[in-house]
Amino acid sequence: MTPKIFILALAMSFVAAPLLSHEFWIDSKKFQVETGENIAAFTKNGQNFKGIDLAYFTKRAARFERIDASGAKAVEARMGDSPVFDKPLAQDGLFTLIYQTHPDRLTYKEWAKFQSFAEHKAFGDVLTRHRARGLSEEQFGETYTRFAKGLFAVGSGAGADAARGLEIEIVALKNPYTDDLSAGLPVKVLYREMPRINAQVEIFERSSEGQTNVSTVLTNDEGIALIPVKSGYTYLLDNVLLREPNAALAADKNAVWETLWAALTFQVR
Repeated sequence: MTPKIFILALAMSFVAAPLLSHEFWIDSKKFQVETGENIAAFTKNGQNFKGIDLAYFTKRAARFERIDASGAKAVEARMGDSPVFDKPLAQDGLFTLIYQTHPDRLTYKEWAKFQSFAEHKAFGDVLTRHRARGLSEEQFGETYTRFAKGLFAVGSGAGADAARGLEIEIVALKNPYTDDLSAGLPVKVLYREMPRINAQVEIFERSSEGQTNVSTVLTNDEGIALIPVKSGYTYLLDNVLLREPNAALAADKNAVWETLWAALTFQVR
Protein backbone atom coordinates (compact mmCIF):
# COMPACT_ATOMS: atom_id res chain seq x y z
CA MET A 1 0.00 0.00 0.00
CA THR A 2 1.46 3.38 -1.01
CA PRO A 3 1.76 6.14 1.63
CA LYS A 4 -0.95 8.16 -0.13
CA ILE A 5 -3.41 5.25 -0.17
CA PHE A 6 -2.56 4.37 3.44
CA ILE A 7 -3.28 7.94 4.59
CA LEU A 8 -6.59 7.89 2.71
CA ALA A 9 -7.55 4.56 4.31
CA LEU A 10 -6.62 5.93 7.73
CA ALA A 11 -8.72 9.04 7.15
CA MET A 12 -11.73 6.99 6.02
CA SER A 13 -11.41 4.86 9.14
CA PHE A 14 -11.65 7.92 11.38
CA VAL A 15 -14.52 9.31 9.32
CA ALA A 16 -16.32 6.05 10.02
CA ALA A 17 -16.11 6.48 13.79
CA PRO A 18 -19.46 8.33 14.24
CA LEU A 19 -21.19 5.61 12.23
CA LEU A 20 -20.13 2.70 14.36
CA SER A 21 -23.55 2.31 15.96
CA HIS A 22 -24.65 0.98 12.56
CA GLU A 23 -24.11 -2.52 11.20
CA PHE A 24 -20.62 -3.92 10.76
CA TRP A 25 -20.04 -6.88 8.46
CA ILE A 26 -17.69 -8.81 6.18
CA ASP A 27 -18.46 -8.15 2.52
CA SER A 28 -17.14 -9.05 -0.91
CA LYS A 29 -17.95 -8.58 -4.56
CA LYS A 30 -17.68 -12.36 -4.94
CA PHE A 31 -18.79 -14.85 -2.30
CA GLN A 32 -18.36 -17.76 -4.74
CA VAL A 33 -15.02 -18.38 -6.43
CA GLU A 34 -13.30 -21.17 -8.30
CA THR A 35 -10.62 -23.20 -6.51
CA GLY A 36 -7.37 -21.25 -6.70
CA GLU A 37 -9.14 -17.93 -7.24
CA ASN A 38 -8.78 -14.92 -4.93
CA ILE A 39 -11.32 -13.91 -2.33
CA ALA A 40 -11.17 -10.20 -1.60
CA ALA A 41 -13.09 -9.41 1.59
CA PHE A 42 -13.77 -6.07 3.23
CA THR A 43 -14.96 -5.06 6.68
CA LYS A 44 -17.78 -2.58 6.22
CA ASN A 45 -19.78 -0.22 8.37
CA GLY A 46 -23.09 1.37 7.40
CA GLN A 47 -26.81 0.87 7.04
CA ASN A 48 -29.11 -1.14 4.79
CA PHE A 49 -26.22 -3.34 3.62
CA LYS A 50 -24.43 -0.31 2.17
CA GLY A 51 -21.45 1.33 3.77
CA ILE A 52 -17.82 2.28 3.69
CA ASP A 53 -14.78 0.02 3.75
CA LEU A 54 -12.80 0.04 6.99
CA ALA A 55 -9.09 -0.57 6.63
CA TYR A 56 -7.39 -3.08 8.91
CA PHE A 57 -5.91 -1.71 12.13
CA THR A 58 -4.27 -3.87 14.76
CA LYS A 59 -5.77 -1.96 17.70
CA ARG A 60 -9.28 -2.51 16.34
CA ALA A 61 -9.06 -6.26 15.65
CA ALA A 62 -9.25 -8.64 18.62
CA ARG A 63 -9.60 -11.75 16.47
CA PHE A 64 -9.21 -12.28 12.71
CA GLU A 65 -9.34 -15.88 11.50
CA ARG A 66 -9.82 -17.96 8.39
CA ILE A 67 -11.39 -21.41 8.54
CA ASP A 68 -11.54 -24.15 5.92
CA ALA A 69 -11.50 -27.95 5.84
CA SER A 70 -7.90 -27.88 7.13
CA GLY A 71 -8.89 -25.99 10.28
CA ALA A 72 -8.61 -22.45 11.62
CA LYS A 73 -5.66 -20.09 11.62
CA ALA A 74 -5.06 -16.40 12.17
CA VAL A 75 -5.16 -14.06 9.19
CA GLU A 76 -1.95 -12.12 8.74
CA ALA A 77 -3.03 -8.62 7.79
CA ARG A 78 -1.03 -5.41 7.55
CA MET A 79 -1.94 -2.02 8.93
CA GLY A 80 -4.12 -0.15 6.46
CA ASP A 81 -5.07 -3.19 4.35
CA SER A 82 -8.30 -2.75 2.40
CA PRO A 83 -9.54 -5.29 1.49
CA VAL A 84 -8.58 -6.80 4.83
CA PHE A 85 -8.28 -10.22 3.14
CA ASP A 86 -7.17 -10.77 -0.46
CA LYS A 87 -5.71 -14.20 -1.14
CA PRO A 88 -6.06 -17.15 -3.53
CA LEU A 89 -7.67 -20.20 -1.98
CA ALA A 90 -6.54 -23.66 -3.00
CA GLN A 91 -8.76 -25.63 -0.58
CA ASP A 92 -12.12 -26.60 -2.10
CA GLY A 93 -15.13 -26.20 0.17
CA LEU A 94 -16.82 -23.79 2.56
CA PHE A 95 -14.51 -20.98 3.63
CA THR A 96 -15.17 -18.80 6.68
CA LEU A 97 -13.75 -15.47 7.80
CA ILE A 98 -14.21 -14.24 11.37
CA TYR A 99 -13.49 -10.69 12.50
CA GLN A 100 -14.00 -9.59 16.10
CA THR A 101 -13.29 -6.05 17.28
CA HIS A 102 -12.10 -4.73 20.60
CA PRO A 103 -14.76 -2.85 22.59
CA ASP A 104 -15.27 0.73 21.46
CA ARG A 105 -17.46 3.55 22.77
CA LEU A 106 -19.92 6.23 21.75
CA THR A 107 -21.84 8.91 23.68
CA TYR A 108 -25.55 9.64 23.54
CA LYS A 109 -26.29 13.31 24.16
CA GLU A 110 -29.99 12.69 24.67
CA TRP A 111 -32.29 9.76 25.45
CA ALA A 112 -34.41 9.94 22.26
CA LYS A 113 -31.60 8.66 20.03
CA PHE A 114 -30.87 5.72 22.32
CA GLN A 115 -34.59 4.96 22.60
CA SER A 116 -34.87 4.86 18.81
CA PHE A 117 -31.92 2.46 18.67
CA ALA A 118 -33.43 0.28 21.42
CA GLU A 119 -36.76 0.07 19.61
CA HIS A 120 -35.09 -0.75 16.29
CA LYS A 121 -33.13 -3.61 17.85
CA ALA A 122 -36.10 -4.83 19.96
CA PHE A 123 -34.43 -4.43 23.37
CA GLY A 124 -37.73 -3.99 25.20
CA ASP A 125 -38.42 -1.40 27.92
CA VAL A 126 -34.89 -0.05 28.31
CA LEU A 127 -36.04 3.29 29.75
CA THR A 128 -37.46 1.61 32.86
CA ARG A 129 -34.22 -0.32 33.31
CA HIS A 130 -32.19 2.85 32.77
CA ARG A 131 -34.15 4.84 35.35
CA ALA A 132 -34.11 1.98 37.85
CA ARG A 133 -30.32 2.23 37.84
CA GLY A 134 -30.53 5.97 38.54
CA LEU A 135 -28.75 6.87 35.31
CA SER A 136 -28.76 10.22 33.56
CA GLU A 137 -30.77 10.39 30.33
CA GLU A 138 -28.24 12.79 28.82
CA GLN A 139 -24.55 12.43 28.02
CA PHE A 140 -24.20 8.71 28.74
CA GLY A 141 -21.91 6.18 27.13
CA GLU A 142 -22.38 2.84 25.37
CA THR A 143 -19.57 0.41 24.66
CA TYR A 144 -19.94 -2.04 21.78
CA THR A 145 -18.13 -5.03 20.32
CA ARG A 146 -18.56 -6.56 16.85
CA PHE A 147 -18.53 -10.26 16.00
CA ALA A 148 -18.69 -10.67 12.20
CA LYS A 149 -18.61 -13.88 10.20
CA GLY A 150 -18.62 -14.36 6.43
CA LEU A 151 -19.30 -17.63 4.57
CA PHE A 152 -17.77 -18.16 1.13
CA ALA A 153 -17.84 -20.98 -1.43
CA VAL A 154 -14.56 -22.14 -2.93
CA GLY A 155 -15.20 -24.54 -5.79
CA SER A 156 -18.00 -26.84 -4.62
CA GLY A 157 -18.46 -24.87 -1.38
CA ALA A 158 -19.11 -28.13 0.45
CA GLY A 159 -18.99 -28.10 4.22
CA ALA A 160 -20.91 -26.86 7.24
CA ASP A 161 -20.92 -23.78 9.40
CA ALA A 162 -20.46 -24.28 13.14
CA ALA A 163 -20.24 -22.36 16.39
CA ARG A 164 -16.83 -20.68 16.45
CA GLY A 165 -16.60 -19.68 20.09
CA LEU A 166 -17.68 -16.07 19.66
CA GLU A 167 -19.45 -14.56 22.64
CA ILE A 168 -22.44 -13.90 20.38
CA GLU A 169 -22.83 -15.40 16.91
CA ILE A 170 -25.21 -16.57 14.22
CA VAL A 171 -24.68 -20.10 12.93
CA ALA A 172 -26.07 -21.27 9.59
CA LEU A 173 -27.66 -24.70 10.08
CA LYS A 174 -27.60 -25.39 6.34
CA ASN A 175 -25.00 -24.61 3.69
CA PRO A 176 -26.24 -21.71 1.51
CA TYR A 177 -24.10 -22.93 -1.39
CA THR A 178 -25.00 -26.63 -1.47
CA ASP A 179 -28.25 -27.34 0.39
CA ASP A 180 -31.89 -27.07 -0.60
CA LEU A 181 -33.13 -23.76 0.80
CA SER A 182 -36.56 -23.74 -0.81
CA ALA A 183 -38.11 -23.67 2.69
CA GLY A 184 -35.59 -21.09 3.92
CA LEU A 185 -32.24 -21.11 5.68
CA PRO A 186 -32.40 -22.04 9.38
CA VAL A 187 -29.91 -20.23 11.60
CA LYS A 188 -29.20 -20.43 15.30
CA VAL A 189 -28.33 -17.41 17.46
CA LEU A 190 -25.98 -18.12 20.36
CA TYR A 191 -24.88 -16.06 23.34
CA ARG A 192 -22.08 -17.64 25.35
CA GLU A 193 -22.86 -20.87 23.48
CA MET A 194 -26.48 -20.88 24.68
CA PRO A 195 -29.51 -20.26 22.40
CA ARG A 196 -30.92 -16.73 22.33
CA ILE A 197 -34.70 -17.18 22.68
CA ASN A 198 -37.20 -14.72 21.19
CA ALA A 199 -34.33 -12.62 19.83
CA GLN A 200 -34.66 -10.42 16.77
CA VAL A 201 -32.69 -11.27 13.64
CA GLU A 202 -32.59 -8.44 11.14
CA ILE A 203 -32.34 -9.58 7.53
CA PHE A 204 -30.69 -7.46 4.86
CA GLU A 205 -31.26 -8.92 1.40
CA ARG A 206 -29.23 -7.45 -1.50
CA SER A 207 -29.85 -8.15 -5.18
CA SER A 208 -27.11 -8.32 -7.82
CA GLU A 209 -28.15 -4.78 -8.81
CA GLY A 210 -27.50 -3.53 -5.27
CA GLN A 211 -31.13 -3.09 -4.20
CA THR A 212 -31.69 -3.96 -0.55
CA ASN A 213 -34.77 -5.18 1.31
CA VAL A 214 -34.89 -5.29 5.11
CA SER A 215 -37.06 -7.50 7.32
CA THR A 216 -36.95 -9.14 10.74
CA VAL A 217 -37.76 -12.51 12.30
CA LEU A 218 -37.63 -13.82 15.85
CA THR A 219 -35.85 -16.88 17.12
CA ASN A 220 -37.91 -19.69 18.65
CA ASP A 221 -37.45 -21.42 22.00
CA GLU A 222 -34.39 -23.20 20.60
CA GLY A 223 -32.77 -20.00 19.38
CA ILE A 224 -33.53 -20.88 15.75
CA ALA A 225 -34.90 -18.55 13.09
CA LEU A 226 -35.90 -19.44 9.54
CA ILE A 227 -34.57 -16.97 6.98
CA PRO A 228 -36.41 -16.71 3.64
CA VAL A 229 -33.76 -16.55 0.90
CA LYS A 230 -33.54 -16.27 -2.87
CA SER A 231 -31.04 -17.74 -5.30
CA GLY A 232 -28.34 -15.29 -6.36
CA TYR A 233 -28.99 -12.83 -3.52
CA THR A 234 -26.51 -11.79 -0.84
CA TYR A 235 -27.54 -11.65 2.82
CA LEU A 236 -26.47 -9.92 6.00
CA LEU A 237 -28.03 -11.22 9.21
CA ASP A 238 -27.71 -9.09 12.33
CA ASN A 239 -28.48 -9.76 16.00
CA VAL A 240 -27.67 -7.34 18.83
CA LEU A 241 -27.65 -7.98 22.57
CA LEU A 242 -27.88 -5.23 25.20
CA ARG A 243 -26.51 -5.73 28.70
CA GLU A 244 -24.93 -3.85 31.59
CA PRO A 245 -21.13 -3.75 31.23
CA ASN A 246 -19.00 -5.27 33.93
CA ALA A 247 -17.36 -2.84 36.34
CA ALA A 248 -13.95 -2.91 34.67
CA LEU A 249 -15.31 -2.25 31.18
CA ALA A 250 -17.72 0.41 32.44
CA ALA A 251 -14.86 2.25 34.11
CA ASP A 252 -12.46 1.82 31.19
CA LYS A 253 -14.97 3.03 28.59
CA ASN A 254 -17.03 5.34 30.84
CA ALA A 255 -20.15 3.51 29.64
CA VAL A 256 -23.42 2.48 31.30
CA TRP A 257 -24.62 0.09 28.56
CA GLU A 258 -22.87 -2.54 26.46
CA THR A 259 -23.96 -4.00 23.13
CA LEU A 260 -22.69 -7.13 21.40
CA TRP A 261 -23.29 -7.30 17.63
CA ALA A 262 -23.38 -10.58 15.70
CA ALA A 263 -23.30 -10.48 11.90
CA LEU A 264 -23.37 -13.28 9.33
CA THR A 265 -22.93 -12.68 5.60
CA PHE A 266 -23.30 -15.15 2.74
CA GLN A 267 -24.70 -15.55 -0.74
CA VAL A 268 -27.19 -18.12 -1.95
CA ARG A 269 -25.99 -20.13 -4.94
